[in-house]
Amino acid sequence: MIDPVTLIVALITISTPVLLAALGELVVEKSGVLNLGVEGMMIMGAVCGYIVAHETQSPTLAFLAGTAGAAALSFIFAVLTQILMSNQVATGLALTLFGLGLAALLGVGYEGQPIPEVAKPLPETLREIPVIGPILLGHDLLTYIAVAAVAATAFTLKHTRTGLVLRAVGESHDAAQALGYKVVRIRILAILFGGALAGLGGAYLSVIYVENWVQGMTAGAGWIALALVVFASWKPWRVLFGAWLFGGIAAGQLRLQAMEVSLPVALLDASPYLVTILVLVIMSSDRSRAALNAPASLGKVFHASG
Repeated sequence: MIDPVTLIVALITISTPVLLAALGELVVEKSGVLNLGVEGMMIMGAVCGYIVAHETQSPTLAFLAGTAGAAALSFIFAVLTQILMSNQVATGLALTLFGLGLAALLGVGYEGQPIPEVAKPLPETLREIPVIGPILLGHDLLTYIAVAAVAATAFTLKHTRTGLVLRAVGESHDAAQALGYKVVRIRILAILFGGALAGLGGAYLSVIYVENWVQGMTAGAGWIALALVVFASWKPWRVLFGAWLFGGIAAGQLRLQAMEVSLPVALLDASPYLVTILVLVIMSSDRSRAALNAPASLGKVFHASG
């Protein structure tokens, strides 16, 4: 029998890395840029975070390192696509391959090395309250920061001048430039923000969730994050729901494996990804709605004039 409380706790933990990466990619795409390098940035954050966690025994420095490592990788993407005007799709795919290879190189010899345990911010007495304690009060600080980031992003995009400018650039970069906005600068900052959140998600994966470095440990989480942005119709709160849905399916299939149900293990492992694909197919069936929600300049190269 699956305990619903432990299932909910597990789905929140599993979904946090994907949530952070998807939220960062949403901001990037809102600016009109399509970065398919999320997987590469996440694995870079995972390896940088784990290495620094082992060498310094400081979780805070580990998360900062993961954020910085992925942001540095995203800066390469920003220069290539926004200054040298390379193709965004091809550059993003190359970024993923480069990130996976570089992370494998940097992580040699770090598998299984000891790292410090990340402390929970709330007192143990609160965490032991039945039902409410484990579900709402028993998580690490980064999980709460991820949810707070969703709220902050939603508010910023909808109610602030910064969000208005970002959306304007994503809808029509030529019109935004005509109004005096620095399109390239804005997009580079958005790309760096997206890379930083993807790296933070990767560091969470290696330092908190798995507590180990394993080559290729993101296992498609970056691609799921990309899919969640489309699933969410480029809306932050829907990204949160999509991430929790993915986390719930992933946590559920792990428990079904532990119960030794009469289903192939490979099918259970693939179930979160299969459900994600199915949802995307259903969402994409209404092309007019998908086109309406997507930023109008998404993926288009901006040629500055004058």
